[in-house]
Amino acid sequence: MTAEATTPINKSKTSKLWNRFVLAPIKNQLTRGVTIDKIALSMAISPVISAFPILGTTNLLSILIGSALRLNLPFLLLFKSLFYPLHIGLILVFIRIGESINGAPHIPFSILQLLDKFKDSPLQFAKDFGMTALYGIEAWAIIAPWFAIPLFFTFRFTLNKYMKPKTPSLTK
Repeated sequence: MTAEATTPINKSKTSKLWNRFVLAPIKNQLTRGVTIDKIALSMAISPVISAFPILGTTNLLSILIGSALRLNLPFLLLFKSLFYPLHIGLILVFIRIGESINGAPHIPFSILQLLDKFKDSPLQFAKDFGMTALYGIEAWAIIAPWFAIPLFFTFRFTLNKYMKPKTPSLTK
């Protein structure tokens, strides 16, 4: 079987998954009275929450932010999970930016080393890497709004364009 023969099947599966897990929940929320602005806000802050630089905290952060903004929590958690690779990929980036902002030396480490040290002794881990974590959170807090705001307006525009019922145009 060639690659060309499998491409339509893969696109079809991807399209079905996209419709089932992304578009259908959005349409469902709109029929339940949730505003496009609330959906756009959920979609915009999801990647921002996903990029939070502390491993294992994004669900709690989603619940806190979602509750404070009165967003649909399952919907927010669904979209946050779509961006999970950001979480792993940006932890070190935010930590390095935070260290640079504060003039702190760059501590050599890897995510696997951090997990091992945390498993060995959570208290010692907090003592060793507490300030480093705060540097990462600081960098995230400075950078995150610059992504959330344009994402919100992009998602709101897209949802308004594609989710509102089309009305026939009046011609003269």
